Amino acid sequence: MKQAINYVLFILLALTTLSACKGRSAEALVFDREVYTPEYASGFAVRGNDAGSLLVTVTNPWQGADSVTTNLLVLRGDDSAPEGFDGQVLKGDAHRIIAMSSTHVAMLDAVGEARRVVGVSGKEYISNPTVTARRDSVCDVGYEGNIDYETLVALKPDIVLLYGINNASSMEGKLRESGIPFVYVGDYLEQSPLGKAEWLVMLSELMGVGDRGRESFAEIADRYNELKATVAADSLDRPAVMLNAPYSGTWFLPPVNSYAVTLINDAGGRYIYDKNTGNSSEPVDIEEAYMLASQADVWLNAGSAGTAADLAKAYPKFGSLPVVKEGRVYNNILRTNAAGGNDYYESGVVRPDLVLRDLIKIFHPDIVANDFVYYKRLE
Repeated sequence: MKQAINYVLFILLALTTLSACKGRSAEALVFDREVYTPEYASGFAVRGNDAGSLLVTVTNPWQGADSVTTNLLVLRGDDSAPEGFDGQVLKGDAHRIIAMSSTHVAMLDAVGEARRVVGVSGKEYISNPTVTARRDSVCDVGYEGNIDYETLVALKPDIVLLYGINNASSMEGKLRESGIPFVYVGDYLEQSPLGKAEWLVMLSELMGVGDRGRESFAEIADRYNELKATVAADSLDRPAVMLNAPYSGTWFLPPVNSYAVTLINDAGGRYIYDKNTGNSSEPVDIEEAYMLASQADVWLNAGSAGTAADLAKAYPKFGSLPVVKEGRVYNNILRTNAAGGNDYYESGVVRPDLVLRDLIKIFHPDIVANDFVYYKRLE
């Protein structure tokens, strides 16, 4: 990443020197100050200059991306973009924001700025109280592939927060045509729980509240690491943990270095499917999944089941397993709204300390006395 950033710095300086910028001089657009270098995240970096302008670099922001670098200039003071710069340009702080993922809303909320959200995708699924309290003034711009661009443009956003799945967002072309800047938020690609949450700092920098973002994230990281250290300090039995439920007849189990498994390990559990050492989830047939679940002490994230009866009805063969009959199945659905939106995938991404605390309560209830935030026991 550092090589890519250095290359961008060189290009910016060269372009500015060769062009007649209307803003500050060429020297003003040399971003020689490290504003924020992530400790846990791998997909972004923020550099600045003495005028307060920023260069936000996001690398490989979708699955399968290889050596992809996107750049956003946040211009402050008298700075202007150099002629020929083909990245995105945000003039001043972002006050009006469209968030294409509910997780982005939670990141803004973590620094007390969810009120800046003027547009979202899938408004009925969002749990954030600031957005739900402003339903009449926060617009739904639709989903990727079916965007209401008329509404989007009418909102006059300062920036749109995008994400890519297997390629660049299909929204790029229309946003460029409309002159609306955008930035990719690649939190979902991070394997580290704290790496996912750390993207809130990048967003805070776009809004001009970077100090608040760094402070908020530091508190989350401190709480997470304190809980992790408490578990590691005790000589505890590590319960065997089964994950997920079948989807269209296939059970997908994540790799040992994944977000979900990292949380299990840090909470003092033992992931039962340790042979997936790759970089993506593996399909497992129902027979193998049954064998694994029969050996599990705890079963987590069991689809949409809200009770043990729901689970047995959906997957009859699994209803007789000890882990089900003895009430050791826990689902991350405690904060699900009427439309089916699950806050675990919204604020839970930004608060891995609370998710970790829930898991410690499941695995080692003597350590944690707090009530569950995201999980419930299926009874």
